[in-house]
Amino acid sequence: MGAAFRSFCARCCCCCCCEENEPEEKGPLLSSETLLYFDREAKKRRDQETNLWSEPGDPSHSERDDDRELYNLLQKRAKTRRGSQGYRRLSVDIHAMRQVRRGVREKWKMILENLGFMAEAESLLTVSTSASYDRMRNAAAARSLLHTLHSETSIFNSREAPPERYMFILDRLIYLDVAEDFVAKARRFYPKGEEDEDEEPTPTLPLLVKRSSQGTPGEEDEDGLDEEEGSGVEADDDAFIAKSLE
Repeated sequence: MGAAFRSFCARCCCCCCCEENEPEEKGPLLSSETLLYFDREAKKRRDQETNLWSEPGDPSHSERDDDRELYNLLQKRAKTRRGSQGYRRLSVDIHAMRQVRRGVREKWKMILENLGFMAEAESLLTVSTSASYDRMRNAAAARSLLHTLHSETSIFNSREAPPERYMFILDRLIYLDVAEDFVAKARRFYPKGEEDEDEEPTPTLPLLVKRSSQGTPGEEDEDGLDEEEGSGVEADDDAFIAKSLE
């Protein structure tokens, strides 16, 4: 009886020791809240790269008329049945506005590459939603150069005030001591010709853009809309629209 009891105790002690020595199960390295945060940040970056907001630090996209117009189109399309005629029409207008912005960005990229920034052009042109005027080193000089580019070159496609996002880029170029060279190249490659004076004050876009904005008075004041809802647009939409416009 005593031997059997001692054997039982030995087995129990062994099991207890084994259980105590077992490594604790590791929890997930990243919590669901952290993953959600990174997902939101990635969506914001995609949204910024796709829409090239004129005011990158404006989360409401309502400070500038062109940002507000694009944002309202995106919101309207998000509430429209995908594949319907209305959805396709809105997609054409959105694509047209994006193409105008991409065209301006491509001009900047070409000049930067001509200055020798072949590998750095993309990063120099990237402006995140966290951009702040307080962090700029030469805000006044950058704004002055932006005005010069707008008034003395055709690098921008409109008589409206130039997009503020390019002020942040000029601030970087001033820091790199190449801002004046950039302006000189812009004057050379995109001179302000006499034909610019006769151009329409707004870029050529489908008439539906104006109709959509006029047909929804007060939509920009609508409350409760998610900032990112409908603004992250799938790449296949642009591909479809681009193909249909060929």
